[in-house]
Amino acid sequence: MRLVSRVVFVLGVVFLATDVASAQMGMGGSRMGSGAKGPGMMGGGMGRGGQPGQQAAPQITQQKAGELAQQYADQYLKGYSVERVLPFTGTRGMAYSVEMKGPAGQMRTLHVDPWGDVVPFETSQRRPG
Repeated sequence: MRLVSRVVFVLGVVFLATDVASAQMGMGGSRMGSGAKGPGMMGGGMGRGGQPGQQAAPQITQQKAGELAQQYADQYLKGYSVERVLPFTGTRGMAYSVEMKGPAGQMRTLHVDPWGDVVPFETSQRRPG
């Protein structure tokens, strides 16, 4: 009986130490951080759903997607404003395509994922403005 108790105790300590080491090395847990991620991305920084050890994604609203896109434009696309916010179903939930209109009538498209990350959508063709 004592041998079994000791083995269970040792296994528990090893499991706990491995779990702590994995978390410190960034191998588990939810995504941390928020805010601007450079000209390529910015957003809310919540845990990604569907990945081991991570939370399900909160679904942002269409209004919140427009606000996040405008914040991105204020920082990286001076003079652009939200023209339309179009919802679509992504692989992990509701996402949004946001059409931005520039000061000279030019159009740009931003994508906002279910976690609030904003990514510019570049195409080889430009829409006539």
